[in-house]
Amino acid sequence: MKFKQPAEIPFQLQFSFNKIIEHWEQLAASPNDSRNGLAKQILKEIEPYPEFKTGITDIALVKNNPQLISLLLSELFPSALTNNEIKAVTLPYQHLLINPTKRLQDILNSANPPFDIYISDSDEHQLYIMSCCLIMNRFYGTSFDFTRPLFYDIPTAEGVIKHYRITYNGDFLELNPTENAPAISQTDIELLRDNFDDLKLWKQKFPPESWIIKGFAIVTLFDATVENAVSTLKETLLGERNEILKQQLESIFRSIFNIPDLYIGLSAYNAKEHTFNAVNFDQRVSSFLLSDDQEKEAGKALCPSAITNLIEKKTYYAVSNVAAHLTKSEDNGFVKRFNALGIKSFILAPVVKNDKLIAVFEVISHKAGQLNSINANRLNIIMPFLTDTIDRQFTDLNNQVRALIQIEYTSIHPSVYWKFEKEALKFIHNKILNKSYSLKEIVFENVYPLYGQIDIKDSSVTRNDCLQTDLQKQAASIMALLQQLQPDFKAVTKEYINDLNEILIQLHSTFKADTEQSFNHFLDVKVYPLFNEAISSQLPITPLIDNYFSNSDKNNGDFHTHRRKYDETITLINERMALKLDHDQAEAQARFPHYYERFKTDGIEHSLYIGSSIAPDRKFELSDLYNLRLWQIQVLCEMEAEHQLQKAHLPYPLEVTSLILVFSAPIAIRFRTDEKHFDVDGAYNARFEVVKKRIDKAFVKGTHERITAVGKLTVVYSNKEEEWEYITYIQFLQSKQMLDDEIELLELEDLQGISGLKALRVKILYNNKLPFAKRYDYNELLHEIKQQNVE
Repeated sequence: MKFKQPAEIPFQLQFSFNKIIEHWEQLAASPNDSRNGLAKQILKEIEPYPEFKTGITDIALVKNNPQLISLLLSELFPSALTNNEIKAVTLPYQHLLINPTKRLQDILNSANPPFDIYISDSDEHQLYIMSCCLIMNRFYGTSFDFTRPLFYDIPTAEGVIKHYRITYNGDFLELNPTENAPAISQTDIELLRDNFDDLKLWKQKFPPESWIIKGFAIVTLFDATVENAVSTLKETLLGERNEILKQQLESIFRSIFNIPDLYIGLSAYNAKEHTFNAVNFDQRVSSFLLSDDQEKEAGKALCPSAITNLIEKKTYYAVSNVAAHLTKSEDNGFVKRFNALGIKSFILAPVVKNDKLIAVFEVISHKAGQLNSINANRLNIIMPFLTDTIDRQFTDLNNQVRALIQIEYTSIHPSVYWKFEKEALKFIHNKILNKSYSLKEIVFENVYPLYGQIDIKDSSVTRNDCLQTDLQKQAASIMALLQQLQPDFKAVTKEYINDLNEILIQLHSTFKADTEQSFNHFLDVKVYPLFNEAISSQLPITPLIDNYFSNSDKNNGDFHTHRRKYDETITLINERMALKLDHDQAEAQARFPHYYERFKTDGIEHSLYIGSSIAPDRKFELSDLYNLRLWQIQVLCEMEAEHQLQKAHLPYPLEVTSLILVFSAPIAIRFRTDEKHFDVDGAYNARFEVVKKRIDKAFVKGTHERITAVGKLTVVYSNKEEEWEYITYIQFLQSKQMLDDEIELLELEDLQGISGLKALRVKILYNNKLPFAKRYDYNELLHEIKQQNVE
């Protein structure tokens, strides 16, 4: 029987053991070689089969003499390695394996379904050119590299796909030209090198069956299941996510662990809330930890030892026998759930990015012992790829969340961003699951408010003075122009001059709220039409009118000089104070996260809200509130002190006053979606907002003196407890030379709907050099009080 050849190749195939027989002949001729006797025995036994040397045409001759073939190949297939090596003899272009090692035969026997050795990686064109390259490399000294990895995918009895890489040893192949083989020149080689696609040219230089390939090859298989699984995993993770992604991933992990009933899950970790959450990328990713829950507290999702491993140590948590694990006294609530689900062994792997736990990868089996702390280490080679992919998906998801927050809530302070993020995630998750969901209002209950302001004193008076001065100069210029226009517009200018005289009287007396508006109306209705007519008539006064309009320019004109200086003064004061307050906030946030908002008016206002609902991952204590109050006092004193140092460099050396409003009762704040900002929630809590808006204009009871004063800090409060608390802070800062020794105790006149407010007022100490080199916290205050008590 002639061996079946591929459709067309440049070879005639001859299966032969000639080269190995020559090897035994050399040993038989070497009496000093220890293998001399074995060589003679083998040569004697193969004498009845000359085809072994000249060429085998009937494969039955090989199949009917397995022991003889094994003996002939014993030098190449040592029996000691038959259980380890995966190899056999084959003939190029033939789908047969001869003399397989025991390990290879066991693999083939257990394959389910039965495996047929076949490589279909090359089409006819590639196969032909690969064969021609083999000839040129062997006979003409070229080095064309046309090799590429070849693989067999062989299923185990359990259905797990094992991936084997194939290597060929061609040392026992002979290659010879027939009389029909054309001679190949260097020019031919260069021509072929540049014409891979011209199969007709290749067949012309290497006609079909013009060369003889005689002998056998040794094919060796290496188990590359894990390496291939990692490569496939990378391709899968980079590809599109669809409904079969999970199945593809499970198939890959089954190959890596060699476990047919292996399943995977994933749950995201929220460090802020210490919870595990369902993962929804383009679809819901199952989680055995969460089952059907969308969210679960870490303490309820895991037992203490699992929390230690995964969250604190960021290492694997593996249980090889769930039933045995349940006999332990430790709280094993989640292990009981696993047992109820039929899970008998599992591995929980931390997904860590930048030293932060972002998720837990779950690998489970329904058989005890299959997953354990030993094979958990197999995840080491794939977790980096898995981590990058999960992190990339979380980044994409976070981008969606940020976009939604930007649309629905605008810019959000970092301290409360987590809650908006949580709500946005719920919306996106439900959208992925095609469920309707309305965004809920964001509310923080039981937070303590702090309010403070640095107000620019007499800013309205200064603004009116600047405006009045500018308008006086502008009106005087208009008067001069109207008088010069009298000869040409006698009747009109007389009326306008009279009107302007009345305006000038107002501008040089008490400035009224509507004076500026009346003046601008006079200009637009009467003066400017007249000026434009004069310009159109090209009167000699035109250059003077043009100069007037230049001086009216808000950005550069002389008629706005004082207003520009005023605006520049307000801007400089606000920017410096806002910059310091924002900068110092970083320190306060590090001590305990809290919501912070700041507003620029004629000065700087700020509100702080602190409580456990804003930072659920931190334990809130009243000492955190006291610490923030002490911080607020120091920062306001520093802001006013710095202003005193910079005041002389301002266009107008305006003064500032400082005020703090104390409100000890916890309140709730709610984000108003329509107005895009936080507001107090509830009628009782609204009192805080009312007092904030009215407090800065309040007077000391029975006087016309404002409660705020230049160079002094004013603290407004309601009850004795607040008074003593803030006196404690003030006395502590007096000891640090930040505040003067004298404390004024004031009562406030009743405001609309508000009565009974009191105030502490104390002078801020500052000199010509930067004060307050150190900022103190509440613990230092307590320590000093204890020291005083001891003394």
